[in-house]
Amino acid sequence: MRRALEQARRGLGRTTPNPIVGATIVTDEGVVVGDGAHERAGEPHAEIHALNEAGELARGATLYCTLEPCSHTGRTGPCTEAIIAAGIKRVVAAMEDPFPLVSGRGFARLREHGIDVVEGIGHDESARLNQPFLTAVREGRPFVIVKAAASIDGRIAAAPGVCTQLTSAAAHRRVQYLRAQVDAIGVGSETVLVDDPSLTVRDIYRERPLARVIFDRRRRTPASARVFKTMHQGPVVVVGSPGDDLKSVLRQLASEGIQSLLLEGGAQLHAAAWDEGLVDYVQLYVAPVALGANGVPLFGGRPWSPASLIDPRVEILGPDTLIEGYV
Repeated sequence: MRRALEQARRGLGRTTPNPIVGATIVTDEGVVVGDGAHERAGEPHAEIHALNEAGELARGATLYCTLEPCSHTGRTGPCTEAIIAAGIKRVVAAMEDPFPLVSGRGFARLREHGIDVVEGIGHDESARLNQPFLTAVREGRPFVIVKAAASIDGRIAAAPGVCTQLTSAAAHRRVQYLRAQVDAIGVGSETVLVDDPSLTVRDIYRERPLARVIFDRRRRTPASARVFKTMHQGPVVVVGSPGDDLKSVLRQLASEGIQSLLLEGGAQLHAAAWDEGLVDYVQLYVAPVALGANGVPLFGGRPWSPASLIDPRVEILGPDTLIEGYV
């Protein structure tokens, strides 16, 4: 299963709206005869790639896959039928696919044909890889990552309305890596007015267009904003009307195929996400400077501590410290 999970990672940032899936086929003698990954929506699934690589050696072998094989016809055919036809005798799957057209039906179809099915091996690892897909299916909204840069005294800017550069080039490179994986970047209108960011991916290859979302209930975003000059890299959408709550806007984004959203600021947007319980993951860059009492507080001053993160991770990036984890 570890090998199948490694295969799955080949699809990071590339498979939306489909899940990230890897597959490995192993004979009774413990020989790996096929590997596969789902790399793009509309292309063959991981199981099909692994079966094609294994050929006749798949007969009587065990298929390890990081998600329940599909049993319906979408843009590709059902994987269950290919597995049955190939003569696989055992399927070990990390987790059930919650998508309504699958959701246990794939396992049932395999068992109907006498294939031994084992569930749950590698469940947590597979679920982590597929948090955007799972959140979209189960909650009808994107998986929300809050990214912020702050001083050691918990401030994100020297004063309201002041553009403040805090972090180093090493931290900026890491942000580009994250931007390359998500479906969309989101910022508030205040961030556009103060920082005028382009919100693009730089120095890292990104295969798909990157959507940029500006949350602007008061319609303050100027047509001259720099982000509108980058629409060749992906769409720019201004969302929100007076009285809208953030959750309803996120559900609309999910209906448009956005499964992962990187909220880069500012303080008001971050605070709204916290208040509505919509933050799934935090990526905080801490710079070795203090901005003082007049600075703008992190997350709008909402009570928060890195100690509250689940599976936290800390990394030194030049002079800065990255703290990240699940909420």
